[in-house]
Amino acid sequence: MRILIFSLLVLAVLAAAAWAALPAGLHALGLHPDYKGPRYSFSGGRALIVTTSHGQLGETGRATGVFASEMTAPYYALLEGGMTVDVASIEGGVIPVDPQSMRWFIRMPVDDRFLADADFQRKTQNSLAIGRVDFTSYDIVYLAGGWGAAFDFATSEVLGQKISEAWAAGKVVGGICHGPLGLLRAQDESGKPLVAGRRLTAVSDLQVEQLGIEMTPYHPERELRNAGALYEKESAVRDIFADHVVADGRLVTGQNQNAGTEVAHLMMKIAKKGAGKEAPH
Repeated sequence: MRILIFSLLVLAVLAAAAWAALPAGLHALGLHPDYKGPRYSFSGGRALIVTTSHGQLGETGRATGVFASEMTAPYYALLEGGMTVDVASIEGGVIPVDPQSMRWFIRMPVDDRFLADADFQRKTQNSLAIGRVDFTSYDIVYLAGGWGAAFDFATSEVLGQKISEAWAAGKVVGGICHGPLGLLRAQDESGKPLVAGRRLTAVSDLQVEQLGIEMTPYHPERELRNAGALYEKESAVRDIFADHVVADGRLVTGQNQNAGTEVAHLMMKIAKKGAGKEAPH
């Protein structure tokens, strides 16, 4: 009996140790890698972060929304770069944050910072409705991802029009993961689809499949390829651990939740240096 009890205690200790080590293990595999690249600033510049307003994962009844770090990581990178950062959503008001992205073994330090940040909390509880925002008044327009964006970004005529206006005004636009779905209804100055013939990345079909979230109506890789984008990606042991960022002129995109900080810094570099002039692509 004593041997059985001892064995159970050992198993319990090992299980607890494995559970406690989970965040570090996922990080070691590639989830939310530490950003070690160059850091840029754009003091006095203005940035707009756009998120989904959709909070339910299809007919599953599960809550979804913006993936927390896809909003928080770029927010703080842009803010610390000297920019004024506003937050908007498709409908305005309270932004749904995917509870899965805030689980203790997934969330980032910037997510904890967000929870304690009264100003950022206010912005997400009273987000601007995109229809009432002049996108051309910002130097950077960043589209946050998350499963919610699979439901309302690709179908929003308003978002497409606003992105088109920002692009025509020489602004830097982009996003990560499901965020680039918001580019699908945008057009360039000649009236062609903005993404057609341009290099970009977004969450891969394989990552969607591996995570078992195939019930979403729009899958970024598939939709962007169909729209003529020159889609590219990196792979890892699983795509959630991969990381890839693409800059094509003023269009900057990241493959998934790992790319938020890098995309924000690259957008600042291009916005400040380009002064509204598009690099050739």
